[in-house]
Amino acid sequence: MEGHNSNLTQLPQVGVVMVPLPAQSHLNQLLHLSHFITSYGIPVHFAGSESHNRQAKLRLHGWNTERLAKIQFHDFQLPPYNTSPPVPSTLGHTVPFPAHFYPLFEAATHLREPVSQLLQQLSTMYKRVIVIHDIVIASVVQDVKLIPNAESYSLVPISSFALFLGFWENIADKPFQLDLTDIPKSIPSNEGCTPPEIDSFVANQFKFRGIESGNIYNTSRPIEGRYVELLEKLSADKKHFVLGPFNPVELKSSSSSQRHECLEWLDQQEQGSVIYVSFGSSTSLSYEQTRELAAGLETSGQKFVWVLRNCDTGDIFAEGELKRPQLPQQYEERVKNRGIVLRDWAPQLEILAHPSTGGFMSHCGWNSCIESISMGVALAAWPMHSEQPLNALLVTEVLRVGTLVRDWEHRDKLVSSTTIENAVKTLMTTEEGEKMRKRAIELGDAVRQSLAKGGTAEVEMDSFIAHICR
Repeated sequence: MEGHNSNLTQLPQVGVVMVPLPAQSHLNQLLHLSHFITSYGIPVHFAGSESHNRQAKLRLHGWNTERLAKIQFHDFQLPPYNTSPPVPSTLGHTVPFPAHFYPLFEAATHLREPVSQLLQQLSTMYKRVIVIHDIVIASVVQDVKLIPNAESYSLVPISSFALFLGFWENIADKPFQLDLTDIPKSIPSNEGCTPPEIDSFVANQFKFRGIESGNIYNTSRPIEGRYVELLEKLSADKKHFVLGPFNPVELKSSSSSQRHECLEWLDQQEQGSVIYVSFGSSTSLSYEQTRELAAGLETSGQKFVWVLRNCDTGDIFAEGELKRPQLPQQYEERVKNRGIVLRDWAPQLEILAHPSTGGFMSHCGWNSCIESISMGVALAAWPMHSEQPLNALLVTEVLRVGTLVRDWEHRDKLVSSTTIENAVKTLMTTEEGEKMRKRAIELGDAVRQSLAKGGTAEVEMDSFIAHICR
């Protein structure tokens, strides 16, 4: 999307302010989008806590780090909040939602005043101030309506499929009929997805919906075009911009001294032979579940790169460290010729883009889903919480680019090593898995074409830039 139209350069000056929810999967999306917007010569201000701005910059992959210099970070202080570590689930229970983030989210709502002051200040510097905020931190930007030359846009950080289903099931009088193919027959239950305090937090944030001028989706029409159309139909009074995927799909290669060790290892493997295993930044597996996963990967006979780490705390730079997940004795020695275990942050985009990677066992957070699909990698879907069961349904039933590891109905059961082994083999060695992988490659190609010069995503990004610079 770098090659934007030259006629967009002669525009009145606009400043963009990003306001993220302070959790990795949300920070990441707005920082990626910031890079696209600065490529049009538009200044971007990234407003968050000092710790979370630092986290977002530290973990950014796929871009040259000097690009960060084009973004102005505004580091605000949060009031003190409880940063107690996550508690991994016990035997026989599902991995719970990381409820330890709740005090952080509440603390983040106190950014309203400093963000409001920033918007007032910027409104004197630009002809128009454009605020792009995470849909679940809308209360922080509520004062945008008091600034005549400012307008706001909600970033939808989840799949359009999950957002549409969430809206649709809460509408008593359905405004139109759906096609039979729009919704799969069996929708996973909401039970166990989020704790009551998080439901209440999101509901409170949704009370501020309506002040925004439109929605921005981190998705791609080749992936979810139908569900964006249905959302456009549900709120025809709003503008809808499909600008994703925000993650870069053509990666800048790191210099050999900066390359992660796992990429060197992947260089030695056959094309499409490795399954990547990672459950994101908000899941901690119990010791029992880690042991079953270790055994399942070992007995599958497949090559793997496994990211084994605890989920993030509310402040990843705070003192104190959670006990690291333990593997069975001599495990790494036994699998050293065909598997590696990483215990820190991994360059996920580069791993997914590597020719040796043929599958991804994932919790199905939206970042991971869209990164995997945009790189043409099929998934073994193991949803853990939030809207992940719906994303898993999208991946396996609608797009048919993945297989299910664990059905959401059985979320309170330990997933056995045999179940894990079978899922890995299904994806990586069977004819059925071959079809999924082929569809994933085709869908990835379609996504990348949409981002290329003249593609639908590039045209839509140009249209968004023209709209905010009107």
